[in-house]
Amino acid sequence: MTPSVSFEFYPPRSLEASFKLWDTVQSLACLDPRFVSVTYGAGGTTRDLTRDAVKALNGSAGLNVAAHLTCVDASREETLNIASEFAEAGVQEIVALRGDPPKNETSFTPHPDGFENACELISALADMNTFTIRVGAYPEVHPEAASAKANIDWLKRKIDAGAHEAITQFFFEADTFFRFRDACADAGINAPIIPGILPIENWDGAQRFAKACGTKIPAWLCDAFSKAKRDGREDLLATAVATELCSNLVDGGVEHLHFYTLNKPEMTRDICLALGIRPQVALREVA
Repeated sequence: MTPSVSFEFYPPRSLEASFKLWDTVQSLACLDPRFVSVTYGAGGTTRDLTRDAVKALNGSAGLNVAAHLTCVDASREETLNIASEFAEAGVQEIVALRGDPPKNETSFTPHPDGFENACELISALADMNTFTIRVGAYPEVHPEAASAKANIDWLKRKIDAGAHEAITQFFFEADTFFRFRDACADAGINAPIIPGILPIENWDGAQRFAKACGTKIPAWLCDAFSKAKRDGREDLLATAVATELCSNLVDGGVEHLHFYTLNKPEMTRDICLALGIRPQVALREVA
């Protein structure tokens, strides 16, 4: 079985980054993604940039764009106004998240007039009856969760609040996802859970990301990258590791893969091609 795919981008902060984003979109759009998503920066720092990027991609690229929306540093009215702007621009999908604390803050503090958590945001979006709503999931337990059970219970609350699907944080071994998927099913979560894949473009950066979100790094992977670095074969190893992970997931019944591209398309494209995903459509020219 050949899986369907989706891609995550982050909004550009400069003219040069805008060209980089567009190059990334051009490289991956031909793989016919089910949707693409555009992130918020930490602490909601790229809210306006995200909004602009979503509108540009939705209007010019002919892609099904899912906008990230968080609870950080905004009132309920401001947040829902942004959602309404997305709807007016033709956006039909939202990735609803609580969001990370602003820079230099160690914990999330709701805006005085804002949503207390992701469940409240999801419920408000569901009441609009406009969007397909996706949420985040942590197969190795959210850093703030009291236990693995509490982690899954919170995901169930988000699904029950109106979310249609969940996208996981990245992980490095297929069994990590399968155990999480089984535990979610045992807890009565029936919504699709999409595995998130991080192609390792930079090993040092991937380790920092993993530490921040609680992703375990297996010893064999550390050893493999240590040897690959000496031989100058890090990209080859990273492509092989991610391709094998995705292949194992598909063999285990996964039908859709979500790639965290970091606006660097080459490795993601190579992995998709290795999985048998062939170019289908060309990117529509900008009007």
